[in-house]
Amino acid sequence: MRERERPVPPHEVAGITEHVGYRLKRAAAALRGAMDQTLREHGLTVPQYSCLELLDERPGISGSELARGTFVTRQSSSVVLRGLQEGGLVTRPAAADHGRVLPVHLTKEGLRRLEAARTAVYAVERRMLEAIPAHRLDALLTDLDHMAAALGEE
Repeated sequence: MRERERPVPPHEVAGITEHVGYRLKRAAAALRGAMDQTLREHGLTVPQYSCLELLDERPGISGSELARGTFVTRQSSSVVLRGLQEGGLVTRPAAADHGRVLPVHLTKEGLRRLEAARTAVYAVERRMLEAIPAHRLDALLTDLDHMAAALGEE
């Protein structure tokens, strides 16, 4: 029986756990887990928090823009928005003034909840960043942007 040819990895590795993709996924999963735990104390999920952050930065954006900005499908974004709306954290008109766009806005309660959760989330990010030397942060961020761009994500 012939040995099967294995593709050559993109960089030298001793096993699957040394691949860049694996390590990125592991770091992302650790961040998501820490954020889930922290946000639970504020009655929010990571997708809900992401929506609130984006709405604070870009009030009145559409549901489609919100979906793109939070890296979820339009359908998932609609579910998250409905929950935020039912919780009194965002407002959205029942009908569009013009076209099909239904602009979304934070309520006062949404902003209050975001600000409380933001402090906790920033503490998680700070804890993560303390694991690397501060002088390497800019290079890390640049490298991550280049990797995303190389795969067609801008």
